[in-house]
Amino acid sequence: MTLPTDQELAVGLPGSPAYDEATRVFNLAAPARPSTAVTARSVEDVRLALARARADGTGVRVHTTGHASGATRPMDGALLIRTRMTGRVEIDAVHRTARVPAGTTWGEVAKAAAPHGLAAPHGSAPGVGVVGYLLGGGVSFYGRYTGLAANSVRAVELVTADGDLVRADAVGDAELLWALRGGGGGFGIVTAVEIGLFPAARVVTGGAYWSAAHARPLLDTWREWTRRAPREATTTLRIMNLPPVPGVPPELAAGPVLCVDGAVLAATGNDVPAALGRAEELLGPLREIAPVLMDTWAPTDPVGVLSAHMDPEDPVPFIGDHQLLRELGDDGAEAFLRAVGPGSGSPFAVATLRQLGGAFSESHPHGGALSQVDADYAYMGSGPPFGPVTVEALERHCAVVREALAPWDTGRTIPSLVESGRRPASHLDRASTEAVARVRSRMDPKGLFAGDVARHTAAGQLPG
Repeated sequence: MTLPTDQELAVGLPGSPAYDEATRVFNLAAPARPSTAVTARSVEDVRLALARARADGTGVRVHTTGHASGATRPMDGALLIRTRMTGRVEIDAVHRTARVPAGTTWGEVAKAAAPHGLAAPHGSAPGVGVVGYLLGGGVSFYGRYTGLAANSVRAVELVTADGDLVRADAVGDAELLWALRGGGGGFGIVTAVEIGLFPAARVVTGGAYWSAAHARPLLDTWREWTRRAPREATTTLRIMNLPPVPGVPPELAAGPVLCVDGAVLAATGNDVPAALGRAEELLGPLREIAPVLMDTWAPTDPVGVLSAHMDPEDPVPFIGDHQLLRELGDDGAEAFLRAVGPGSGSPFAVATLRQLGGAFSESHPHGGALSQVDADYAYMGSGPPFGPVTVEALERHCAVVREALAPWDTGRTIPSLVESGRRPASHLDRASTEAVARVRSRMDPKGLFAGDVARHTAAGQLPG
């Protein structure tokens, strides 16, 4: 076989435009530094890149938007393939499915599905890549209604270590499809996925903000509501310390604030009054506690959900952590606020509790290796190392919060929420980990993709 040249593949060495394009990440605190890198826009590009790696004896890594770069292994000596496959999102409105090329973002999917009255179980930011989010679990603002986003995956197209294009679905290699959904990576280069969609006529979504001086009664009232919340509603509570920079409303940069945001689904037009009522059941008691600084909750089309969380659009450096928590109770709420609330000295820009339960907690009959979450809240905390806030200070505070929340820590995590490879992470039991490892060994017996395997799902590194 004649090996492809760098020009044919646009393989980049450090410092070249091709390298810079392929190694772009969202988390600037965790840059990707492989030996070489390429952006693949077709199946043939992927095949050529893999042939080069096999010939050179180098390992292969893969990413799309780089949102999870902080949780990945070092890429020294590897060839990085950034997948940005050509082609558009294809919606099948009759069967409520979408075929999505690898490298597509959730914003692209939401805009393609909305005209059909459909939505996908996407994350809270439009720029997040679809494939990594889905195969890592995916915790959506629709999740209490739909479950983990990984359960929506109907089929996966991928190129194997030998260069074969295969399709894993319920009929063709159901075992591989099972392992791909939450198994921890290392099976091949995904080039497209097919996902299930659901009806979404309107969504009541947005965020309400208060001074964090009222954090305890707001947190208690929100927690009480989460215990009886309808499935159509998924929300988060965030303690935010936002800097006075362009894009941050002045009223939110005057001091720490508490935000309750999320989404209430109206599957049909007839469901809109009920969705408005459910949102009011949440927000009404909160609004009575203290004056609202800013409130963006309103009915909109499904695309509007992607702006409710106000995540940054441009890449930023950040250091963070994630845990899955049991019901906090009064003691847990107090521990959370002592660690990240007003007067805590927390350097985090954001500390989040995301509401779980509902469909999140139910095992999907046709789900993958990770199909449910046995926890009440997902905690995420992070901050950028800017000005007086150092990387060391953020790392120390990650440990402070982890210790404070230890009594409520389930010991599990959701891969798509993990921010660092230096902290504990585990999402599969021993039997599932071993089963996934057998599939991985079948698909990649020589370990070409071994560097892309999540640490806690690799053979010999099993949870108890």
